[in-house]
Amino acid sequence: MDADPSHLADPWATAPFRDPLYAPKRLDIEDRGGGELILANPTPYADRFQTMTAALSHWARAAPDRVWLAERLAGTHGEGWRTVTFAEADQTVRALAGGLRARGLVSPRPLLILAVNGIDHALIAYAAMSQGWPVAPVSPQYGLKGANLERLARACETLNPSAVYTDDAALFADGLSAPALAGLPVIASRNGRAGDIAFAELLNGPSADATAVPTDHAKYLLTSGSTGHPKAVICTHRNVSLNSAQIDACFVDPDPPVMVNSAPWSHSLGANSILHMSLHRGGSLYIDHGQPTAARFGETVRNLAEVSPTYQNMVPAGWMLFVDELEKDAALARRFFARLRVMQYGGAALGQAVADRIQAVAVRTVGERISFASGYGATETGPTACNVHWPNARMGLIGLPIPGTSVRLVPVAGKLDFRVKGPQITQGYLGLPERSAQAFDDEGFYILGDAARFVDPADPLQGMVFDGRLSENFKLASGTFVTVGDLRIGAISAIGGAVTDAVVCGEGQAAVGLLLYPNPRMDRAEIDAAVRMGLEAYNGRAKGSGGRVARALVLPDAPDPVSGEITDKGYIAQALARTRRAAAVERLFAETPDNDVMVF
Repeated sequence: MDADPSHLADPWATAPFRDPLYAPKRLDIEDRGGGELILANPTPYADRFQTMTAALSHWARAAPDRVWLAERLAGTHGEGWRTVTFAEADQTVRALAGGLRARGLVSPRPLLILAVNGIDHALIAYAAMSQGWPVAPVSPQYGLKGANLERLARACETLNPSAVYTDDAALFADGLSAPALAGLPVIASRNGRAGDIAFAELLNGPSADATAVPTDHAKYLLTSGSTGHPKAVICTHRNVSLNSAQIDACFVDPDPPVMVNSAPWSHSLGANSILHMSLHRGGSLYIDHGQPTAARFGETVRNLAEVSPTYQNMVPAGWMLFVDELEKDAALARRFFARLRVMQYGGAALGQAVADRIQAVAVRTVGERISFASGYGATETGPTACNVHWPNARMGLIGLPIPGTSVRLVPVAGKLDFRVKGPQITQGYLGLPERSAQAFDDEGFYILGDAARFVDPADPLQGMVFDGRLSENFKLASGTFVTVGDLRIGAISAIGGAVTDAVVCGEGQAAVGLLLYPNPRMDRAEIDAAVRMGLEAYNGRAKGSGGRVARALVLPDAPDPVSGEITDKGYIAQALARTRRAAAVERLFAETPDNDVMVF
């Protein structure tokens, strides 16, 4: 577990928190004996919006001129913003729905979305969902130039789409020409080909009111699992809508949020917790086309230099890049912290050292610390099942159940298997009734396959921490069990910002080894020195051979998103990474290691 900043001597660590306007923390605990617990959050939440467009209709009346979505204008070097207000969005969604109906496109089979985040993407998705036509946004990586089209083929085999939407038919030309999409109608916002339906054409004609009901399928989101073959998680209108209501109930904040965000809408974090949350709360979302890489992060910095968010969510790789910018640009820091109430990270571990540097800049700039939160869940859980909904500067927490959610903690192999129940939980997987049934236990709790533990078992209100993925752990040749999640988080935190993530290796080997992804802004000598010093310190605290790192190798490049080594939301697929980096794993454990393999 990472260090608690309240124990640090830094002057900023005692600065007061800016009020994040969280609701009071509440937790009911049922002790079933034998170590099994049921945790529940009894805080009430609103159920007034139970379809994807119910909130849009409300805010179109209540705040018609407020901006819902904004994105950089194309064709003007991105100097201005295209915006759509709630009233404009509501009118356009109704017009698009009428256009889809008039062309006979509405179907029980989904609309496949092959597009980056954008206003048109959001509008046509909500138009389709308003008519009970589910949408299936897939990763843009599936269809960009040079993509492995087998991934798109497998997705289509799972989804069986009836039509395709793309924001740019030229950008996604390779994907659109794939055999898996042959014969499907294609709707294109830009650069349409002969026979494609122009997005603008759908706006001509009579509008259509929403017909969807809460139990209708709203979207299918792909999750690969351990097999590499995608499953389509069923998200009903009610699932997504009530998960937003549950998160909203964590706050007593009357103001609509302002967010700058790049999380892809092919994943539940970006699609549900960001895009739909902005709609549910009547907030404004500035769509960020930057990425948490050295080559693309400049766009995120430019956006945050113009827009002061109230809530900022980034993957750890983004925060690691952003802290460098904050420390050297006082004007950027003033803009960023001006009205910020909550910072959040997800998808991977964020080291305490990076978070502490950000808090130091915040205190220097505005005299207050900003609550830094995380959460926990999966595509199948809405995604949010737990989050940190109290002022916090301690990294590594997954929080406590959100309102209306129950968590079942079941002792399994010395750990607490984490299971969850609530209105946000999926009914299962498209076309896989047996697999769907297997995903739930005898009491209807969804089984995530992860473990959790309390920060302090004597005081559960301090929250929980992730205790590893049960299926991700392995044994050394000696039979010693390696808890991958704990080891990875501890090692990354000890090294600090010199690496962005790690692959834990060693199944069947004598000891644990790490493959480390380098920080692209540091030179190799700096990285090597930080890795050696950090891992020596980490090993000094480690207990047993299963918690100690014996070898480490800094990789030459970043994780590859095209292969799926890193997901769009920033999580390293450990098993896939080990397979893709098989040569590096072999070097890591060679009897006579190369000079660049660190031995501890």
